[in-house]
Amino acid sequence: MWRAVGGAVAYVFIAVIIIPALVVGGAFGPGLVSMGKATESGPIIRVRHDPEGKVEVMALEDYVKGVVAAEMPANFELEALKAQAVVARTLAVRRMRSFGGAGLTDDPRADVSTDPAKGQAWSSVTELRQRWGAADFSALWGKISQAVEATEGLIITYNDLPIDAQFHSTSAGPTENSEDVWSEKIQYLRSVPCDWDQESPHYSSTVRLALTDVAAKLPGTGQLAAPTATSKTKPIEVLERTAAGRVKTVRVGSKTVRGIDFRLALGLKSANFTVAFQGSEAVFQVKGYGHGVGLCQYGANGLAKLGRSYDGIIKYYYTGVAIQKLSGH
Repeated sequence: MWRAVGGAVAYVFIAVIIIPALVVGGAFGPGLVSMGKATESGPIIRVRHDPEGKVEVMALEDYVKGVVAAEMPANFELEALKAQAVVARTLAVRRMRSFGGAGLTDDPRADVSTDPAKGQAWSSVTELRQRWGAADFSALWGKISQAVEATEGLIITYNDLPIDAQFHSTSAGPTENSEDVWSEKIQYLRSVPCDWDQESPHYSSTVRLALTDVAAKLPGTGQLAAPTATSKTKPIEVLERTAAGRVKTVRVGSKTVRGIDFRLALGLKSANFTVAFQGSEAVFQVKGYGHGVGLCQYGANGLAKLGRSYDGIIKYYYTGVAIQKLSGH
């Protein structure tokens, strides 16, 4: 999923100062502006379908259904799906130009992209029918629709502004403080214990890579030699971990690399890993999946199984937030 810490909030704040007459009143309160049109079913969002680049205008709530279906397994508990719906809507509203957001930075026609690298994943009904199969489609789509419709218009706010509602698949331990991953400290993205995601298929994984492949994926590290019984220096060595246990910095040959960059370059599921060596191979034992910040999806499902409601799940993973309704819903 995409990450845009800080920018959208600053943009909304400026819009409120410059155009105070457009501030939405009522349920949402100060801080969110509305400058766009809405359909009978609520606000509209302009979505660019990538890689083809076509821009489609659709109701925000229809967009949220496609995001929830793409980002979270449909067989999850209903309360977890509701939490994901509120998260998806919040991230969309942060982007939407009609609410003072910056829109899609590389395309003035669109608010968001369906490319997960630039925004949230999104699936059409046609794609979902093919993925789930005709026998299961009706029940699963009905469940997704129920989760979205039950939370219609709700977003997560901090100081009356929509938050950067980061999420990931599997924490496999405490979630992360934002500054330990991206350097910027954000008050609502605080580390919290997460002990309910052990059922995730991504809870642990093993990756074996030749040292030559590691060096090729990380230019500038020099040649990585296989360690010997008398070696004093290992080709890869973890230097620092975050308080939550993920690798913050790692030395690779002669180069120091951030843990998150190392993970992405090597295709590891998370930066929570240990490394051992077998001949000319590095063997990584990895825990979890994703950056570890914000809501843990499998943890949310675990909490839902224990009876936690969607708002309780949200307020657990995002510190000090409120859930508010967009005006007009």
